[in-house]
Amino acid sequence: MEIEDRIAALDWARIAGELDAYGAAATGPLLTPGECRDLAALYGREEGFRSRIVMARHGFGRGEYKYFSALPPLVAGLRQGLYPHLAPVANAWHAAMGLPRRFPDGLAAFTAECHAAGQAHPTPLLLRYGPGDYNCLHQDLYGEMVFPLQVAFLLSEPGRDFAGGEFVLTEQRPRMQSRAEVVPLRQGEGVVFAVHHRPVQGKRGTYRVTMRHGVSRIRSGERYTLGVIFHDAA
Repeated sequence: MEIEDRIAALDWARIAGELDAYGAAATGPLLTPGECRDLAALYGREEGFRSRIVMARHGFGRGEYKYFSALPPLVAGLRQGLYPHLAPVANAWHAAMGLPRRFPDGLAAFTAECHAAGQAHPTPLLLRYGPGDYNCLHQDLYGEMVFPLQVAFLLSEPGRDFAGGEFVLTEQRPRMQSRAEVVPLRQGEGVVFAVHHRPVQGKRGTYRVTMRHGVSRIRSGERYTLGVIFHDAA
């Protein structure tokens, strides 16, 4: 089955409901083990990437990642296929938070808006973590154009390839303590999550919370992840 068909077959009503309730939702397995291995194997190549970031040099944590210069067909298909299902959630969130921007139905139109705003570099990336590595809580913002949702796919198999390395999402609520959400993932499964802000319904109406995400310490082995971000970078 083609990746677009697999994406269309996901339980999007459940995903949208969990995003509204928690700010994150697992897709269920979407990529095959072979696809996961092939994507992870790309990390060892020099060609196909525009930059490599060593996290410790910038205080981001430990581990490293590479941004694609040209998207492999599977990555492009994921980005293209996921966006139309997430755009309605993104628009509903912006309406609830009183933000004026609305997102077009298709990725091509949104990409054109990013490029017109000076954000023309692709942002999907591969991440590699080894023993003791981790990713500090952060937000993937690359300019004024920000799509409020992104997706991370686990390419390694927990318990076989690595231990530890849980995906962590935190929610900073006004005048309240922060809330943490841990999303366990299987190989080939993605987690859709809030990039920057999300709306929360309170007793006195809707308010905005600040979201950050990261990865806990890898206790053993190697963990590879594919990050699918929909806004481009300046």
